[in-house]
Amino acid sequence: MSDQVSVTITRQEKYRFIVDFGLGTTPAVADEPPPLGDGAGPSPVQLLAAAVANCLSASLLFACGKFKEDPGTLKATALCRIGRNDENRLRIIALDVNMTLGVAPEALGHLDRALAQFQDFCTVSKSVEAGMPFKVTVAAPDGRILKAA
Repeated sequence: MSDQVSVTITRQEKYRFIVDFGLGTTPAVADEPPPLGDGAGPSPVQLLAAAVANCLSASLLFACGKFKEDPGTLKATALCRIGRNDENRLRIIALDVNMTLGVAPEALGHLDRALAQFQDFCTVSKSVEAGMPFKVTVAAPDGRILKAA
């Protein structure tokens, strides 16, 4: 993996931007919701939430894979809570990520070890965590909470 990542953002109109990730990937549209933008794509807050949830999911998959185990179809939902700071500016004041395994935890013999370490592999969440409160929950397909931190 490279030491650098470059993303180019180009304004189209109002608050709509084309996000070019380079490397032959399909550009995406980002837009603020009304009244500022038209909601033609995810907002910057949604992009951050997606990046954190995606990185955590990939990290859990990697941690399980170290033990030759597959957590199945992982599902992660990120919830950003928005509030105002002391200067009355909107900020993300907390981020909660709820993850659900695609298989019963009993099918993963090393799940405890994977859960103990997977967050340490996540570049994005560890970077974001330094600046705001952060919570991660992992659940079994039946809803049992396997990890809450």
